[in-house]
Amino acid sequence: MNASLDSNVNYPWLHKSFDIDRLVADYPPPPTFFNGIFRASRDEVRALQEKRFLQTMKRGWEIAFFQRHWRGAGMQPGDIKGLDDLPKIPAYTVEHIRKSIEAHPPFGDFMGVAPGGPNPMPLVLQTSGGTTGLPRPMLYSPHDREVMAILGARRYAMQGMMPGDMVLVAFSLGLSNGGMANREILWKYTGAVPVMTGGGATTPTRRQIEICKAWGINVVLAFPSYLRHMALVARDEMGIDVRDFKVRMLGSHIGIEDRKTIEELWGAPCYDSYGTHENGTLATECKLQNGMHINEDAFLLEIADPETGAVVEDGERGSLHITTLFRDSAPQIRFNINDVSSYMTGPDCPCGCTFRRLTKIYGRNDNMIKVRGVNVFPEAVGVTVAADTRTNGEFFCIIERVGESGREELTVMAEVRDMAAHSGAVKEDLERRLKEVIGLRTTVVPVGLKELDPHTGTSQTSKVKRLLDKRKAT
Repeated sequence: MNASLDSNVNYPWLHKSFDIDRLVADYPPPPTFFNGIFRASRDEVRALQEKRFLQTMKRGWEIAFFQRHWRGAGMQPGDIKGLDDLPKIPAYTVEHIRKSIEAHPPFGDFMGVAPGGPNPMPLVLQTSGGTTGLPRPMLYSPHDREVMAILGARRYAMQGMMPGDMVLVAFSLGLSNGGMANREILWKYTGAVPVMTGGGATTPTRRQIEICKAWGINVVLAFPSYLRHMALVARDEMGIDVRDFKVRMLGSHIGIEDRKTIEELWGAPCYDSYGTHENGTLATECKLQNGMHINEDAFLLEIADPETGAVVEDGERGSLHITTLFRDSAPQIRFNINDVSSYMTGPDCPCGCTFRRLTKIYGRNDNMIKVRGVNVFPEAVGVTVAADTRTNGEFFCIIERVGESGREELTVMAEVRDMAAHSGAVKEDLERRLKEVIGLRTTVVPVGLKELDPHTGTSQTSKVKRLLDKRKAT
């Protein structure tokens, strides 16, 4: 049987799909980055943002989702004249994206690219974590994906990564973006070698420790809970002190997690950064750990009151609203991601970068739970548990209604290193401390090491679970 091969098929080639010389001039990777936009004046940054914002608005009006969303709010092309008008644009949330996907499956109508067609381009598909239901897909054009790799390389260069570093990437591999995006970053723009172990579900934790020892790993990238888990498995199960590996740096997304404990376990600095699956690295700490520098040539970040939507003053906490300045395939324009942060105040960072800085990510507005009228963030519970050195920092919250009256109760389970010696005291001390921190009486249940793993999934996934709300089932 003869197979007919069609030589007229338009197979797209990656290297012809964008102008790499222009791209790296527009979004310089390190080391060029450090001699250019990194040190630009505020007026220079503003002028660049103004230009790119207007280009982004033009692109937005070409996409069905924004046409519908904006016209529904009474907006017309030409109404937005510049950055001063940004707050006039109606924000949107993940619920709008979900409805777009439901109405226009499988990818929604919020992206300006699609697979195939007469002029196909090489596309990458990655997704949200998919905590509930199917994960939300995102298609990335070659241009956008390349800029994301450059922004990530800036992060690691600012934190001290060097060519030749052996980097254990323990972010999840699969549909989510964490592992695969970091492979592209390291391989293309740092000279470091990505060792793609993924999370514990892909490569068991004990094997990851063995790899660190055997292959001279000197940088580890993982979420805080897994960094802590790796160090404790090495120490308590394998008799290995990970400080002996001489790891130079840890890359993570710390938020309000207990950085100090992780750094003490590894004997290395742990750097914070902020990113999303849609956009990659939005902001990052430098080696001074002095707030997270925003990639302001690629993003506009507003912080708004979660109730009124009004932009708050610098230093005040609110919901992050993201506007991208580089994305052509699927721009975000005032996307309320519901992450809580604030702008730093005061002088520029001594590192020399003039980009504005975020303090940290304090949690998510949609993670906030209300118990007996009190707003509670699970992240704040975690910080309190981790501060007690008799625990290993692992915790899990359960909310349920009890008794005939249906009174709401919050139970906090915490893993204790030595149950026989400390369980009673830990229970008493944590219950008192949690009352002080979150303003709510809780019941603390001490448990042994690893007992929470079936609930949290710490050893298996980067999407660690910290809360079970049983009220939803009653």
